[in-house]
Amino acid sequence: MVTVSDTKVTWLTQDAYDRLKHELDEMIENRPVIAARINDSREEGDLKENGGYHAAREEQGQAEARIRHLQELLRNAKVGEAPDDDGTAGPGKVLTVKYDGDDEEEKFLLATREEGAEGALDVYSPESPLGKALLGAKEGESREYELPNGKTMKVTLVKAVPYSES
Repeated sequence: MVTVSDTKVTWLTQDAYDRLKHELDEMIENRPVIAARINDSREEGDLKENGGYHAAREEQGQAEARIRHLQELLRNAKVGEAPDDDGTAGPGKVLTVKYDGDDEEEKFLLATREEGAEGALDVYSPESPLGKALLGAKEGESREYELPNGKTMKVTLVKAVPYSES
């Protein structure tokens, strides 16, 4: 579903692009429903005490923000193939890591929230402190990153494989 992301371009597989395009189309089709709800609520009288009106306006604002976000994302999207299976950490990869001092391994998808929205895995952004630290790491390599409390954490990349929806 995911390939590579940077700040200006989002790389998506065809499946991810189609899913997000479908969501956008549905939201645009739903615009008249929300507008009708606002209009119906407005006719109920005093707008200061009309909870239905304010809820519908809030819903409209959120829907319009999501529509703008999806339009921008899809406008800048490049549809491509999944990243290479080369054992290197990067966007579109499922990373298995081990934190220093912990025996448990953690597995997550390194991608933007939009790209990994439907998966069962946790999604970490390549822009997050952990994501930035791991970018370009090879399997077996350790990196350090800063925690919110200012301390540093050492993490070892155990495995990096391309994400697949199946």
